[in-house]
Parts: sequence; C-alpha cells; structure tokens
Amino acid sequence: MKLTYPSTQTVNQLDDYHGTPIADPYRWLEDVDSPETLDWIRRQNELTFSFLEKIPARQVLQKRLTALWDFPRAQAPIRRGERYFQLRNSGLQNQDVLFVLDSLAGEARLLLDPNTLSADGTVALSAWEVSPDGNWLAYSTSASGSDWQTWQVRSVESGQDLPDRVEWSKFSGAAWLKDGSGFFYSRYDAPLEGQEFQDANYYDKLYFHRLGSPQAEDSLVYERPDQPDWGFSAQVSDDGRYLLMVVMLGTDVRNRFFYRDLHEGGEIVELLDRLEAGYWFLGNDGPLFYFRTDLDAPRGRVIVIDIRQPARENWREVIAQGPDVLESVQMVNHQFVSVVNHDAHHELRLHGLDGSPLGSIPLPTLGTVMSNGEYRVSGGRSDSELFFGFNSFLFPLTIYRYDFAAQTCQVLFSPPVDFRANDYETRLVFVTSRDGTRIPLYLTHKKGMVSDGQNPTLLYGYGGFSVALMPSFSIGRLAWLELGGVYAQAVLRGGSEYGEEWHQAGMLHNKQNVFDDFIACAEWLIAGKVTSTPRLAINGGSNGGLLVGACLTQRPDLFGACLPAVGVMDMLRFHKFTIGWAWTSDYGCADDQEQFRTLLAYSPLHNLKAGGHYPATLVTTADHDDRVVPGHSFKFAAALQAAQAGDRPVLIRIQTKAGHGFGKPTAILIQELADSYAFLCWALGIV
Repeated sequence: MKLTYPSTQTVNQLDDYHGTPIADPYRWLEDVDSPETLDWIRRQNELTFSFLEKIPARQVLQKRLTALWDFPRAQAPIRRGERYFQLRNSGLQNQDVLFVLDSLAGEARLLLDPNTLSADGTVALSAWEVSPDGNWLAYSTSASGSDWQTWQVRSVESGQDLPDRVEWSKFSGAAWLKDGSGFFYSRYDAPLEGQEFQDANYYDKLYFHRLGSPQAEDSLVYERPDQPDWGFSAQVSDDGRYLLMVVMLGTDVRNRFFYRDLHEGGEIVELLDRLEAGYWFLGNDGPLFYFRTDLDAPRGRVIVIDIRQPARENWREVIAQGPDVLESVQMVNHQFVSVVNHDAHHELRLHGLDGSPLGSIPLPTLGTVMSNGEYRVSGGRSDSELFFGFNSFLFPLTIYRYDFAAQTCQVLFSPPVDFRANDYETRLVFVTSRDGTRIPLYLTHKKGMVSDGQNPTLLYGYGGFSVALMPSFSIGRLAWLELGGVYAQAVLRGGSEYGEEWHQAGMLHNKQNVFDDFIACAEWLIAGKVTSTPRLAINGGSNGGLLVGACLTQRPDLFGACLPAVGVMDMLRFHKFTIGWAWTSDYGCADDQEQFRTLLAYSPLHNLKAGGHYPATLVTTADHDDRVVPGHSFKFAAALQAAQAGDRPVLIRIQTKAGHGFGKPTAILIQELADSYAFLCWALGIV
C-alpha cells in the first residue's frame, strides 16, 4: 500500500561538525509550537488516524483492552508512624489513588485522588512523601506528562491542603525533617515564558521549605554555580541527624555524596567527592554510614564508612561482591534486605548488619520485586515487617507482607484478571550476539506453540542507562498474547542486569553492541522458526526508541514492522534540549570529535537512505514530551517518509496533552495500545 504523505518542506540548513558538513533539512520541526509545525502535526495525524480507522481489529482491540484493564490493582503499602499509605486503582481510573489506613486490617480512607485534579485525567501524581510521624503528605503533580513538578502539602488527618506551593521542581523528591516541620527539595530557576518544554535544564539547587511559609521564603541550602550540570537529591537519615545529599551528573551512574550534621549545623561535608563510582546510602549507626557501592565491585557490595575517620584505608567491607548483582539493599528489621538480580530475574536475600547470611525470602516464580515503581521492598530500619510487590510476564502485581519474627510471607492483595494465564508459558533462552556475548531472551507465548515461522512476534528491548529490563506484567500485552502473538524481551548490554561492566559494554563507543544484541535476538527468532521477517515486529521507547530506529536503519530487511516510541533519533542535537545534556554520560556528545563519529555512525535520522525499502513503521510521540522532545520523532518520520521507496506505510501518531509516558491516563494508554496493535495486525497479516 503506497501512501501519499503530507508534503513536508525542507530548508537549507547545513551544520559543520569538526569539518564534516551535515544537512538538517527538517530543522524547522524542532519548533514544536510554530504554526507550520502545528499544521504539519494536524496533517500527519489525519493521515495516521484515517489509516488506522480502516483496520477492523482496532475497535475489537480497544474493547478487549478496556475489559482487560478493568480490574482492581494496588501497590505495596508504605508505613509512616502508625499509619499505612497505599496507591490503588479500581480498574479504569486514569490515575492511581492514594489511600491511608490506620492499620492493615482497618478501612482505607481516601487521601488524594489525582483524577479530580483535571477533567481528562492528564494531571498526575508524580511524587509523594509522608512525614516520619505520618501526619503530613508532601505531593507533587505534573500536567500533560511534563517533567515539571508542583509540590503541595496535605494534612493526613483532615485531608485538607495547606496554602504551601512549590514550583519549578524536576526529578525531585521531598526529604522531611524528623519533626515534620519542613522538607528539602531541588528545583531549577523558572524558565523563560514559552520555553518551558524546550530549554535545557541547568543549575539545579537544593532548598528547604518550612511548612506554612511561601516559596519565596524557602532557604537555599546548596548550589554550585561553577557546576551547571550537577543535580541534587536529598535524604534525611532515620535518626534525623544528617542531611544526606547525592550529587549527580546527568544520568551517570556514578555520583558524589555530601552531608550536613543537622544537630550541630556547620558546612556541607564532601564525604565522597570523586566521580568514580555509585554510592547509595543505606542507613547509619551514629557516625557509621552504610553504602551499597560498585567501587571495585561492578556487581555491587556493601561497605561502612566512619565519618569521623573517612580516609579510604579505614573503610570496611560488610557484604562482598558475589556472582549476582545487588540491585538494591535496604535496612529493615535491623538487617540488610537485598534485591538480587540473577539472569534478569530477582531473588530476595537477608544479611545481618555484620554481613552474615540470614537466608532468603522465597518468590513464586521467575520475576521482579517492586515497590511503587522501584526494584526494592517497602520497610523501615526498625520495622518488624516489610512489603513488596511481585510480578512476571504472566503473574500480575501481587502484594506480599513478610513477618520477620514468624519468618512467614503472606499475600496481602492478589488482583483478579480476566485472562487464562495457565494457557501460556514463559521461558528463558540465551542468544549468542555478534561478538560471542551471551544475551538472555525471555519468550512468552501459548503453550504448545508450533515453531513453523508463522507466529506473529513482538520483540522488545531497551539497553541503556544501567536500566535493568526485568520480567513484568503488562495488561496491554495480554491482548497481544490472545491474538496468538509471541512476546520476546531481550536483555541487552547497556542495562544493569549483570552489573556495571554490562552497562559499560553498551555505552559510548560500545553502543553498537546494543544494536548487535537486538539484531542477534531477531535472527535467532527467525532461525529457530519462532517467526519470520514478515511476522516480526520490534518495539521500544525512549532509549528503546533509539534502539528501534537504529536497527530499522541498519537492518531494514529483518523486520516486518517497527514501533519506535518517543525515541532519541537525532544523536547530534539531543543534548541541546531540556534534560538531554544529561544523557551524554551514556551516549557521548557531538561536540567531541571522536564521539561525533560514533554517534553519526548509528544516529537513526542520519542513516536513512533515499530509495530504501523500509518496514511498516508507526512512530509515536507526544506534544508535551519535555524529556525526549517530539522534534526527534517529527524529523525522523519526515525523513523516513521521504526516503521510503517501498510500499510499506510510514506513519506518525502524535498524542496531544501527553508527555514522555509517566502519568499518562488509562484512557490514553488504551487508545495508544489499540492503535499500535491494530497497526501490527495489518502489517503482520494477523486476522
């Protein structure tokens, strides 16, 4: 089906990169709010939706996805003081709702419903933290998927908001003082009007907000005018004595660590001032600070530093590096609880504060431990219980409570899902990449699947920023499985599944390894007759969108369809927008001559070839994405449409009033998935 695409003007934009001229004919599409771009968005969406509307499966999928989504869900509870706090969703609510309970057996009381903050569900609860006594809730909201946060404070007892309002915060939490009188947070200066979603974000600052006071009176705690790209994350120690500061450089997994004694006052102490490793504060016994670190241990270990004698020769190892990765470590019940990553699935292990092994907490299958979106458990230093969520490809997020005294684990909440999970299976295989590296690949499909090369298969990957891609339950994915589809999830280099060495093997000059790994998985699926090129689709979002874009340009012959979502497609200019500069730790930067050559070699936008025959492609993005700005997808779609000589469609779906993905309303999620799967039904010939 040869489509007639909306005309897209070109401009004579030529940039010089270290003596190499690079054309950028669609530069004007970076101005996402210009009348010309808005008209282009309108015309592209008209073409895309007119195409999708003709696919019979679209309405069927939307109906089935809506039915699948309509079941109650819950996250692991968090205890503060004598109260428990828990996110729940009745089924089709656009945003999760926060409840408070006076006891686990007590009745849940509504504390905050983000669905009431906007008519269309596009205002989301982006972060929240309860004061140590359980009396105050600091919560931030974001609108239309933006990363910008607005903080407010609510009385847990009355459910009423204080007049407090903190704006222009981004990527920040709230770190309460022990007495609940206020909290630390980080923020940027207010951007210029009209540039809120485009301008680069530099000069993060750490502030303290005292309850009942206006933001103008907030105290500046720390700033570094000489370090515009430093970011700050605050925490207060459990004993209330120390302000703890993680000093970040973009998305670099390494960090610095500073602290201040809140009892004695004084200056910020730069305890760990070298950018050489990652340090994650676990807790303290007075001046003894415990850390999980990858210093001299790419898979992680636990050390203790006496801040009175901080010289490195005085550091002591508590838990040594093992064969598996310490994904996270927490102090609960006065012991260490470790979430361990073994071949891209989790185990829960226990250690005493002296490092002695105390056994493990059994898990139901190969899967993932989660608490409110993070790979961790929920529990405090002195708590005698912990909570966690567990899920896998065919195992919906189930909430557990572990009792340390009884050494028992009980189910607190098991969601009822209208899906015959016993009819399907998950298996883990290993694929050999181009350079001989062993790559884990999870396959989920109907039991008794015939390997005849005809199974429609969706291959998903990410591979970057030390992000571990774990087995997870996706409501939307169930509809794909019911279509007879195979879901394949590749564990690529660039993630953290095998530690920092695995991450580094997929970053900077090694980035091509990630694409080679993904291509090897696709070739394995075809060689093993799980599927064939006409029945194989690839999908990924953000850095995973880059993955799809790069593989699409490098091996267009290998795939039947491609779904790049909110992808980083222009590797020469990504650092010029919003928080894009922070990704240079993983990607490098075109301002550096050697890194420019590496980036140019795989940049999806710059490796399209006129007259090429490319797979059916549906690019997806959102007009309010201020993380990976939509100009990436706009330029790539325009260039791909111009380059396409084959008869496979190249479409772009641009969601309005939405962002990079976080906080997206349920209704929009269902619409987007129905459209993506409908496109795959057409492209892969699924009846």
